[in-house]
Amino acid sequence: MGPDELPKAAAAGADEISPFSFSIWPPTQRTRDAVVRRLVDTLAGDTLLCKRYGAVPAADAEPAARAIEAEAFDAAAVTGGAAASVEEGIEALQLYSKEVSRRLLDFVKSRSAAAKAEPPSEEATAVKEETSEA
Repeated sequence: MGPDELPKAAAAGADEISPFSFSIWPPTQRTRDAVVRRLVDTLAGDTLLCKRYGAVPAADAEPAARAIEAEAFDAAAVTGGAAASVEEGIEALQLYSKEVSRRLLDFVKSRSAAAKAEPPSEEATAVKEETSEA
């Protein structure tokens, strides 16, 4: 097959091969589940975020992570909608990522502020009184 015949052969085969197509937005359920798992690890694990704002108990981390991801997805879906092009899909995915990060940070900050604002429990007060009397 000579160089002149290669384009003809490729053109003949092009009818048989469907064009490659992919969609970056919306993310698959598998991708969304992976985001939730990563959020749970971030909220309950040994991360800088936990060291600064306090770790979230595992029982609370899962529902919080699901809510954060769902809210971020909904916010990005309103703006991104049904992305007509790859560029629009990338923009929607970037917005989704930013929303996840922003909502995660808002959640840990509000949780930390609420924990600091709560009055000490009766047990903590009793222990404090016992140690001061000794």
